[in-house]
Amino acid sequence: MLWRLLDSGYCEAAYNMALDEAIAVSVRRGGSPPTLRLYGWNIVSVSLGSFQKISDIDSDLCATRKIPVVRRPTGGRAILHGDELTYSFSAKNEGLFSKNLFETYHAISLAFATALEGSGVAVAMRLEKESGAVLTKSPVCFESTSYGEVSCRGKKLIGSAQKRWDDGFLQQGSIPYSIDYEMQRAVFKQKNKSDSHMIAIKEIHDDWDNDRFKQAVKTAFEKTFRCTLHNETPSPDEEALAAELVSKKYGNLSWTLGEKPLKTVLF
Repeated sequence: MLWRLLDSGYCEAAYNMALDEAIAVSVRRGGSPPTLRLYGWNIVSVSLGSFQKISDIDSDLCATRKIPVVRRPTGGRAILHGDELTYSFSAKNEGLFSKNLFETYHAISLAFATALEGSGVAVAMRLEKESGAVLTKSPVCFESTSYGEVSCRGKKLIGSAQKRWDDGFLQQGSIPYSIDYEMQRAVFKQKNKSDSHMIAIKEIHDDWDNDRFKQAVKTAFEKTFRCTLHNETPSPDEEALAAELVSKKYGNLSWTLGEKPLKTVLF
C-alpha cells in the first residue's frame, strides 16, 4: 500500500487546522491515499477542542501575549502548542480502519509508541475502556487519559483526538518535546502548581534529535500498517481548500468562539 507522508514544517495556527481538514476531505473523496502529516507551529499557539468552551482559557492573556487561538476540527481538550511534534492522520473507514473509533485510535497510538520505544523512550499504553479514565476536570488535553493513549513514567506523553465522518476520519495529536509549565498554568487559569499529569520527551531523553524521531515515526507507521509512506506535498486542490477554510472557518472569530459556523464551510 502506498500512503502519503507530508512534512509541513512550522506553520501558522489557522493554516495548520485548515490543511488538516482539507487533507481529510481529499482522502474521504478518494483524491488522496491515507495521509500522515507531521508539522509544528510557527509561534506558541493554543488549540481548543471542537466543542470546548472558550472560557476554559484566558483569552485576554492570549491576546496580550499575541498567542493565536484556534478551534480544532477534532474533539478533546485544549493544548498549548510550542516545542513539539504535531501530527494528523486521515483515512477512509475501510480496510485497516473499518472498525470503531477505539480500535482505530489504538492502532495509530501503537505506531507512535513503537517510534518512541525505538528512539529510547520507554512508554506504556492504556488498554482499558472502562469508566474512570478522566484524571481531572481540567480543560487541558494532557490532564486526562483514555483508551489507547501513550504515557511515560505514569504521565501522559501524547495528546490525541479524532473526528469521524460516515466515510472517513481525521486524527490529530501532539507530542511535546518540552513544556512551558508556567505559561500553561497562566493560559489555562490553573492556580494549582502541583505535579502535572503530563510529561515532555526532553524531560526523559537527554540527547533528543527531532529529525531522527520523525524518521522513526515513518518507519513505525510502515511497520505497523504494512504500507510505504511516500514523501509528498499537499495537492493544489488541498491547498486551495485550506485557504478557503482559513478564510471562512479557522481564521474566523465566530468559529473560534464556538458560534455556529457558516453553512459554506461545512464539508
